[in-house]
Amino acid sequence: MTVYNYLLDILKYTVAGIGVVYIAFYLLKPYLDKTQTIQLLELKKAVSNQTLPLRLQAYERIVLLIERINPSNMLIRLNGNSLSAAELHSIILNEVRTEFQHNATQQIYVSSQAWAAVKRIKDDTANLVTSAAQGLPQDASGLDLGRIILSHLAKLDQDPYDIAAAIVKKDMENIF
Repeated sequence: MTVYNYLLDILKYTVAGIGVVYIAFYLLKPYLDKTQTIQLLELKKAVSNQTLPLRLQAYERIVLLIERINPSNMLIRLNGNSLSAAELHSIILNEVRTEFQHNATQQIYVSSQAWAAVKRIKDDTANLVTSAAQGLPQDASGLDLGRIILSHLAKLDQDPYDIAAAIVKKDMENIF
C-alpha cells in the first residue's frame, strides 16, 4: 500500500502543480500580451522614425522626376533648337528613360497609386514625343518638334504633369 499511497501523493502534487502553473499563466497572460503589444508598437515607431525621412525624400524625388520629364521643362533644359527633330526625339526619349530608371527604386517608399501615376506620365510623355515626331517631315528641326509637342500639351484641358504631381502630393499627405 505504501507504493500505492506514494503514487497517489505524486499524482496529487502533479495535478496541484499543473493547476498552479495554469492559474499563474492565466493571470500573467494579459500582462505578457500587453508587453508584447508595447514592444511591437515601439518597434513600429522606431522603424517609422527611420523610414519617414526616406519616404519623404522619395516623394520629393518623384515630384522632381515628374517635373524633369515634363516636355515644357525638358525642352528648355535640353535646348535642342540646333538639333534635327529625329535627334531631339531620341534625346528626349533617352532623358525620360534615364530619369525614370534613376528613380525606379523610389517605388519602394511610395504607394502603388503614386507609382502608377509616375509610370503613366512616363509612358504618356514617350508616346506624346513619338507621335509628334512621326507627324514631322524627315528634315524637320528640333525647334519644329518642340513646337508640336508644346502645341499638343496646350490643347489638353488639364496638364497631366500637374495631375500626376497632385496625385503624388495627396498620397504623401496620407502619411501624416
